[in-house]
Amino acid sequence: MARWLFKTEPSNYSWDMMVKDRNIRWTDIGNNWALKFLRQCEPGDNAFFYHTGNDRCIMGIVEVTSMPYPHYEAGCDCGVDKEEKYAVVDVKIKEKINSPVTLKEIKADSFFEDFHLPKYGRLSVMPVSKEIWEKLIEMGEGTTSV
Repeated sequence: MARWLFKTEPSNYSWDMMVKDRNIRWTDIGNNWALKFLRQCEPGDNAFFYHTGNDRCIMGIVEVTSMPYPHYEAGCDCGVDKEEKYAVVDVKIKEKINSPVTLKEIKADSFFEDFHLPKYGRLSVMPVSKEIWEKLIEMGEGTTSV
Protein backbone atom coordinates (compact mmCIF):
# COMPACT_ATOMS: atom_id res chain seq x y z
CA MET A 1 0.00 0.00 0.00
CA ALA A 2 1.30 3.43 -0.96
CA ARG A 3 0.60 6.62 0.96
CA TRP A 4 -0.17 10.00 -0.55
CA LEU A 5 -1.19 13.55 0.24
CA PHE A 6 -4.01 15.07 -1.83
CA LYS A 7 -4.56 18.82 -1.63
CA THR A 8 -7.86 20.63 -2.00
CA GLU A 9 -8.94 24.24 -1.63
CA PRO A 10 -11.59 24.10 1.12
CA SER A 11 -13.70 26.77 -0.61
CA ASN A 12 -13.99 24.32 -3.55
CA TYR A 13 -14.19 21.05 -1.63
CA SER A 14 -13.73 20.75 2.12
CA TRP A 15 -13.26 17.97 4.65
CA ASP A 16 -16.80 18.64 5.91
CA MET A 17 -18.11 18.02 2.39
CA MET A 18 -16.08 14.80 2.22
CA VAL A 19 -17.61 13.65 5.52
CA LYS A 20 -21.07 14.29 4.07
CA ASP A 21 -20.42 12.75 0.63
CA ARG A 22 -18.38 9.73 1.84
CA ASN A 23 -17.27 8.80 -1.74
CA ILE A 24 -16.04 11.18 -4.43
CA ARG A 25 -14.04 11.38 -7.62
CA TRP A 26 -10.73 13.25 -7.05
CA THR A 27 -10.48 15.64 -10.00
CA ASP A 28 -8.87 18.88 -11.19
CA ILE A 29 -5.27 17.68 -11.27
CA GLY A 30 -3.52 19.47 -14.12
CA ASN A 31 0.14 19.62 -13.05
CA ASN A 32 2.19 16.97 -14.89
CA TRP A 33 4.18 15.95 -11.82
CA ALA A 34 1.02 15.63 -9.70
CA LEU A 35 -0.61 13.62 -12.52
CA LYS A 36 2.40 11.30 -12.56
CA PHE A 37 1.86 10.62 -8.86
CA LEU A 38 -1.93 10.28 -9.25
CA ARG A 39 -1.42 7.65 -11.97
CA GLN A 40 0.60 5.58 -9.47
CA CYS A 41 -2.34 5.34 -7.05
CA GLU A 42 -4.00 1.96 -6.56
CA PRO A 43 -7.11 0.77 -4.74
CA GLY A 44 -6.33 0.43 -1.04
CA ASP A 45 -3.79 3.27 -0.97
CA ASN A 46 -4.39 5.90 1.69
CA ALA A 47 -4.05 9.65 1.25
CA PHE A 48 -4.02 12.56 3.62
CA PHE A 49 -6.82 15.03 2.84
CA TYR A 50 -5.07 18.41 2.98
CA HIS A 51 -6.72 21.84 3.05
CA THR A 52 -4.84 24.53 1.15
CA GLY A 53 -5.66 28.25 1.26
CA ASN A 54 -5.83 29.86 4.68
CA ASP A 55 -6.13 26.52 6.52
CA ARG A 56 -2.99 24.74 5.27
CA CYS A 57 -3.45 21.58 7.31
CA ILE A 58 -4.06 17.85 7.16
CA MET A 59 -7.69 17.20 8.03
CA GLY A 60 -8.18 13.48 7.52
CA ILE A 61 -7.50 10.34 5.52
CA VAL A 62 -9.21 8.99 2.43
CA GLU A 63 -8.76 5.63 0.74
CA VAL A 64 -8.28 5.25 -3.01
CA THR A 65 -10.99 2.93 -4.37
CA SER A 66 -10.23 2.85 -8.11
CA MET A 67 -7.34 2.68 -10.49
CA PRO A 68 -6.66 6.03 -12.18
CA TYR A 69 -8.68 6.59 -15.32
CA PRO A 70 -9.12 9.39 -17.88
CA HIS A 71 -11.48 12.02 -16.53
CA TYR A 72 -13.60 12.04 -19.68
CA GLU A 73 -14.59 8.43 -18.93
CA ALA A 74 -16.05 9.67 -15.67
CA GLY A 75 -18.45 11.90 -17.58
CA CYS A 76 -17.32 14.92 -15.60
CA ASP A 77 -16.22 18.40 -16.44
CA CYS A 78 -13.01 18.51 -14.44
CA GLY A 79 -12.13 22.06 -15.38
CA VAL A 80 -9.43 21.00 -17.85
CA ASP A 81 -9.30 20.20 -21.54
CA LYS A 82 -10.89 16.89 -22.42
CA GLU A 83 -7.61 15.18 -23.20
CA GLU A 84 -6.70 11.68 -22.17
CA LYS A 85 -3.68 12.94 -20.24
CA TYR A 86 -5.85 14.13 -17.34
CA ALA A 87 -6.65 11.45 -14.79
CA VAL A 88 -8.95 10.98 -11.82
CA VAL A 89 -9.33 8.43 -9.02
CA ASP A 90 -12.25 7.57 -6.80
CA VAL A 91 -11.79 7.87 -3.04
CA LYS A 92 -13.81 7.17 0.09
CA ILE A 93 -13.59 8.69 3.51
CA LYS A 94 -11.63 6.69 6.06
CA GLU A 95 -10.57 8.60 9.20
CA LYS A 96 -10.29 12.09 10.58
CA ILE A 97 -7.10 13.45 12.13
CA ASN A 98 -7.92 14.20 15.77
CA SER A 99 -5.93 17.44 15.74
CA PRO A 100 -5.30 18.88 12.25
CA VAL A 101 -1.57 19.11 11.48
CA THR A 102 -0.61 22.49 10.06
CA LEU A 103 1.96 23.33 7.43
CA LYS A 104 3.53 25.66 10.00
CA GLU A 105 4.11 22.71 12.35
CA ILE A 106 5.55 20.61 9.53
CA LYS A 107 7.92 23.38 8.40
CA ALA A 108 9.12 23.87 11.98
CA ASP A 109 10.28 20.24 12.29
CA SER A 110 13.54 19.28 10.56
CA PHE A 111 12.26 15.70 10.33
CA PHE A 112 10.28 16.85 7.27
CA GLU A 113 13.15 18.49 5.36
CA ASP A 114 12.87 15.94 2.52
CA PHE A 115 9.06 15.86 2.45
CA HIS A 116 7.52 17.29 -0.74
CA LEU A 117 4.87 19.35 1.12
CA PRO A 118 7.14 22.09 2.50
CA LYS A 119 9.47 21.94 -0.53
CA TYR A 120 6.97 22.07 -3.40
CA GLY A 121 4.04 24.21 -2.31
CA ARG A 122 2.10 24.00 -5.58
CA LEU A 123 2.20 20.20 -5.92
CA SER A 124 -1.34 18.88 -5.36
CA VAL A 125 -0.63 15.12 -5.20
CA MET A 126 2.53 13.76 -3.59
CA PRO A 127 3.90 10.56 -2.08
CA VAL A 128 4.31 10.21 1.68
CA SER A 129 6.84 7.78 3.13
CA LYS A 130 5.81 5.36 5.88
CA GLU A 131 7.99 7.22 8.39
CA ILE A 132 6.53 10.62 7.55
CA TRP A 133 3.00 9.16 7.54
CA GLU A 134 3.46 7.76 11.03
CA LYS A 135 5.00 11.00 12.35
CA LEU A 136 2.11 13.07 10.96
CA ILE A 137 -0.46 10.72 12.53
CA GLU A 138 1.38 11.08 15.85
CA MET A 139 1.45 14.90 15.52
CA GLY A 140 -2.29 14.81 14.81
CA GLU A 141 -2.92 12.89 18.02
CA GLY A 142 -4.07 9.81 16.12
CA THR A 143 -7.16 9.23 14.02
CA THR A 144 -10.82 8.47 14.52
CA SER A 145 -13.12 6.58 12.15
CA VAL A 146 -15.86 8.69 10.55
